[in-house]
Amino acid sequence: MLSNLLLSRNLIVPALISLLLICIPENFAIAQSHEPTDRLLVLTATGKHTFALEIARTNEERAKGLMFRKSMPQDHGMLFVFHDVRPISMWMKNTLIPLDMVFVSGEGIVTSIVQDTTPLSEEIITSDRPAQAVIEVNAGVAQKIGLAPGDKIRHPLFPITP
Repeated sequence: MLSNLLLSRNLIVPALISLLLICIPENFAIAQSHEPTDRLLVLTATGKHTFALEIARTNEERAKGLMFRKSMPQDHGMLFVFHDVRPISMWMKNTLIPLDMVFVSGEGIVTSIVQDTTPLSEEIITSDRPAQAVIEVNAGVAQKIGLAPGDKIRHPLFPITP
């Protein structure tokens, strides 16, 4: 009797754990699993500012972006890299935190900035000029570091410009 109970328990516990893992919402895993994988340097009139960042290179990574995140450290961000230079459109659908969006040319020059975007909004946010990348940081960071169009971004994905 005791051996049947132990055998039954040994089968039930793994089954319950598996069921629990299957039932966890996908967005829970998204919100908890992202760690910065790279660093980026921003050169402004106020000095050099370093950010830890994740890079969204694929269509799937760009589509997911910072969705479902409840918070992000002030010195973190996400770099969205596109294959060509063009006007870039973004939105805040399923994004829970307000962001500043920094549009960057293929040469690493800031072309435009949209500050303090509205969380969960499906309004389209478009760069003022053609760009090849977007850096998303917490709302208020662009103003805090004095970021402006013409400032330079240093990262291996951008060639060094004078």
